[in-house]
Amino acid sequence: MVSVRKFFGKTAREALLALKSELGADAVVLSNRAVPGGVEIVALPAESMGELNATVRAARQPAPSPSAPARVLPVAIPEPTPEDDHSANIGKQIAAQLARRSQAQSAPKPVFRSGIEAPAHDEDTGGRQMVRPFKPPHVSSHDGAMPAHLTKSAAQDERRAAPEDDARVQSLQATNAQLMQELSSIKGMLERQLAGFAWSEISRNAPARTQMMSELLEVGFSAQLTRRLTENIPAEAQINEARDEVRRMINRDLRVQDNTNDIIDRGGVYALVGPTGVGKTTTTAKLAARCVVRHGADQLALITTDGYRIGAHEQLRIYGRILGVQVHVVRDASDLRQTLQDLRKKHMVLIDTVGMGQRDKMVNEQSAMLTSAGNVRRLLCLNATARGDTLDDVVRAYEGPDLAGCIFTKLDEAASVAPALDVAMRHELSVFYIANGQRVPEDLHMPNRTYLIHRAMREIAPDSPYKMDRADTGLLMSATRSPSTSRGASGS
Repeated sequence: MVSVRKFFGKTAREALLALKSELGADAVVLSNRAVPGGVEIVALPAESMGELNATVRAARQPAPSPSAPARVLPVAIPEPTPEDDHSANIGKQIAAQLARRSQAQSAPKPVFRSGIEAPAHDEDTGGRQMVRPFKPPHVSSHDGAMPAHLTKSAAQDERRAAPEDDARVQSLQATNAQLMQELSSIKGMLERQLAGFAWSEISRNAPARTQMMSELLEVGFSAQLTRRLTENIPAEAQINEARDEVRRMINRDLRVQDNTNDIIDRGGVYALVGPTGVGKTTTTAKLAARCVVRHGADQLALITTDGYRIGAHEQLRIYGRILGVQVHVVRDASDLRQTLQDLRKKHMVLIDTVGMGQRDKMVNEQSAMLTSAGNVRRLLCLNATARGDTLDDVVRAYEGPDLAGCIFTKLDEAASVAPALDVAMRHELSVFYIANGQRVPEDLHMPNRTYLIHRAMREIAPDSPYKMDRADTGLLMSATRSPSTSRGASGS
């Protein structure tokens, strides 16, 4: 029995979805049309095509002889119903139409409105009837599956739905972003509260450790290094024992050059680098004076790359005339290489470089120029009066394999040398010299561990606005997250 079904929807898409849900994706669409309130599609299941093929074969057989009884093929045609008057006789119409088309093989093959070709005789199949596979009307605009006004209606429906979908997605994204922000805020609040509870517990169980933390933070040590310096202090230790333990840790980790490693005696090519105003030219003159005193003026050469500041090279020329040392001015990397080649027999060559901020892109260009010039070692001048985070930026900007170490300048102007020591310890920089004045060459010294540690841990005055009490230390340590990965650091 040929089961013809009819489906209705407000749009062609809805009608097709209902058709696929009921008959499957292989259903055969017979017709579609616009009706009041929507679209109507008439279709039949894929398995009903076999019955249609049988009907076609029966129609093509020759008429029976008078002596032979008539052979009738039973073809069930659905009875019309009040709600299906449009498709009541479709099965009978299809059978008659297919019979007529089979007799006119020379005529071109017609196509149903649904885009399915009529059954055709295929020589390769032994005379069996073949049916083209089903294509849904919306697959291609060239199939002629749907009327133009229905296709336009479906496209309009999609265009109307697209802005609504975009607005819904944007709304969900905004809601998710707000939710994540609130969750992050709650997480931070919980972390601070838990850290505060932990700090209170440490204060009760190890009072000397918390007092030592307060002293280190208020003189300028970072929270990261403070945790590392105090983590091994026993809970039952007294404050004097805690201070001795911290001094021992600093003395172990601080790298300083002694008299046996003085670069004046070793010789070589050294370039003094660092930000503007840190004292590179003055420090170069101090090193040059020490070298002249020990090895003579003919064993030293001075080079300046500072051709940007007005009179910058003239300042070094004045020092050179006083010391009896020739000063060379270079402009680029090739000029520097040639000059160093000409000065290769000198015991020591000092290069005074252009001062520039640590965030200036020319820092990398300067480092590349010095590296390409040959065996040049850099000495980074660090201003002891600067904040710890500023010094940290400077070291990160100038670090590299050719960075031999650092020189602390303006030590006489610094209230505390703790930030400078902190940066040198965390970045494992060797301290070559300390400069504590403008006199040449008197105010340049080899670093002294005992002096530096004493200056770094010297307690600030009780009336200082930077004096911290236990509550301040607890808030600071609670708000500072312990890094999970850091060089030599451990969280508490």
